[in-house]
Amino acid sequence: MSAQAPAPEVITFGCRLNTWESEAMVTRARAAGLDDVVIFNTCAVTAEAERQARQAIRKARRARPGARIVVTGCAAQIAPERYAAMPEVDRVLGNREKLGEALLVTDGPAVVVGDIMASEKLEPAMVEGPKGRARAHLRIQDGCDHRCTFCVIPFSRGQSRSVPLGAVVEEACRLVAAGYQEIVLTGVDLTSYGTDLPGTPRLGGLVTRLLAAVPKLARLRLSSLDPAAVDAALIRAYGEQPRLMPHAHLSLQAGDDMVLKRMRRRHSRAYVIALCDALRAARPDIAIGADMIAGFPTETNAMFGNGLDLVATCNLVWGHVFPYSPRPGTPAARMSQVPGDVRKDRAGRLREAFAARLASYLASRVGVRESVLVETETRGRSEAYAAVLLAAPGTPGSVAVTPIAGHDGTALIAA
Repeated sequence: MSAQAPAPEVITFGCRLNTWESEAMVTRARAAGLDDVVIFNTCAVTAEAERQARQAIRKARRARPGARIVVTGCAAQIAPERYAAMPEVDRVLGNREKLGEALLVTDGPAVVVGDIMASEKLEPAMVEGPKGRARAHLRIQDGCDHRCTFCVIPFSRGQSRSVPLGAVVEEACRLVAAGYQEIVLTGVDLTSYGTDLPGTPRLGGLVTRLLAAVPKLARLRLSSLDPAAVDAALIRAYGEQPRLMPHAHLSLQAGDDMVLKRMRRRHSRAYVIALCDALRAARPDIAIGADMIAGFPTETNAMFGNGLDLVATCNLVWGHVFPYSPRPGTPAARMSQVPGDVRKDRAGRLREAFAARLASYLASRVGVRESVLVETETRGRSEAYAAVLLAAPGTPGSVAVTPIAGHDGTALIAA
């Protein structure tokens, strides 16, 4: 009796949208009966993300010599020839092709990467839900119409496209019926939701209507928000909708006006401070995080200091910090570069600042009863996305209310 072939596997790098797409690919591969295939869903945000993907591809070939290896995602979209040249790789698919029929073809061309800029509609896709995870991601938007000087993502994702409200509600209802109590709305540029749809709806309106249409959804969370496009209705939703989690993650990138201008960002330092104040006025218990780039070209010590100071000024709790990584072909790659050791040092200082704010926030929650989404038997997440170490084994996917006895600097400790 022959051994059963391994099930399809997707290895994901990068953002929550990639996570959602990986779930969609696994769903389709299983339904089509594909087996012994390893799909790499790559990220192109930093050179390090690409290095890790190439390393993982080589490791997978050694571990599974008979498997088909398919590479897709943003890095594959931008430079398909780089991955096609790897002897370990059998097939390269573009971002548009990975959710289509090309994924299921086993004997087609080795490289199937179309013009992502030609994508005009975003089709809804059914996802079984993340196996072994407590929350589900729901893609409502893809692409980006902006051109930040450091970023290649618009060239890997195409123009901004949105899923109509009806399809979003239908998918959310299906996920809730499947047992998921928390859904994370995700996209490349989430706050651009609706700009391509009739009537140009905004994200705040979508959130309010979605929660009204799906009353059994216990928790709704949002992925990264562009501060320049956070609409007034979304701020009101944070204050009026208790099922919208008190957690906002802002794509700030910098805290100095000159750096922001050279990045071609659409917000200023003062605007960010005002936005954080408005979010807290609407929802006093909200925890705010941010993406920050350390050592952007031309950044002086004073400019960096403004960014470092913003972490405390806005009481930013969660931080995703990246040392600047030059992306070939971008305007920032042609600017005067900050030395690598300086970038690394500044990234470390930013992480220390975020860690201090996190510890302070966690201390403020001691003695509070937290509603926790259980992720594993021993760990979960609060409504504000704080990690919680459970006192007794929990059931993954359930929501438990527990008092908080302490913290260890990175996570709350349940009583």
